[in-house]
Amino acid sequence: MESATGLGATLRLWRDRLPPSAAGLPARSGRRTAGLRREELAELAGLSVDYVVRLEQGRATSPSPQVAGALARALQLDDGERDHLFRLAGLAPPSREAVPRHISPGVQRALARLDGTAAVAVFAADWQLLWWNRTWAGLFGDPLAIPVRWRNFARSGFLVPGDGDGDGDGGGRAEAGVRRLSQWPVESVDEEAVRAAVVADLRRACGRYPRDRALAALVRELRDGSEGFAALWATGAVGTHRADHKVVHHPAVGPTTLDCDVLTDGDADLKIVVMTAAPGSEDESRLQLAALAGQVGAATP
Repeated sequence: MESATGLGATLRLWRDRLPPSAAGLPARSGRRTAGLRREELAELAGLSVDYVVRLEQGRATSPSPQVAGALARALQLDDGERDHLFRLAGLAPPSREAVPRHISPGVQRALARLDGTAAVAVFAADWQLLWWNRTWAGLFGDPLAIPVRWRNFARSGFLVPGDGDGDGDGGGRAEAGVRRLSQWPVESVDEEAVRAAVVADLRRACGRYPRDRALAALVRELRDGSEGFAALWATGAVGTHRADHKVVHHPAVGPTTLDCDVLTDGDADLKIVVMTAAPGSEDESRLQLAALAGQVGAATP
């Protein structure tokens, strides 16, 4: 029998204390508990319900670092609790020299309140998608349908996915053939400026996290696989991606013009991407309609 302080029991305690409203989930009638259901935790973490059940029952005791990170974000753990989760799973806590992938509970609560009025996603310093709200998923398509490696804005924008690419982490719901962060066409007002800004931002991340092997491998992959990326990298530019204007060609609601602003959590180098429409416009109505089909979630990195 698993200890009351073991991984499964601790996951249950953390799940029971988090109300669905704090996670951006809609209120549902007939609830028997104030906390999250297993199905809701699985949805938020991008895992299968069966895998969450096995973790809580002690039948799965060795989640990968990616799964542990997704659980920590979904459960809105603080840094100390996240490190404790990693240790219970037999993992070393995330290195302070690596690109941070944790989102603080306060940031998650603040962003959850924007759902329905703005499409919001959180990316790490290497442009790996970490979290999104329902409006984002409704606007661009469910990110859980995308293999983990292609939930990276830089990789998705510069490389052409191959047929053999897979998800690589147990419990997810990725579908074969879906490889882009947006599942339908998106136009930027100045596409070249966006691409240049992303490359300059990645160079800045390399300066901040010079010992992060995954970040270095990503840059090598992009330089080897994309002449466009290699040419922009060769300029040596360092900077950040701040703002853009986009048109999302949504198949159900039609073309939707949006302002795209990139905010930064300075301590963790998180990139909070916020997509909004002009108040009272047809685009705002289309954004609200797109949100109805959304799926809130936290991606495994």
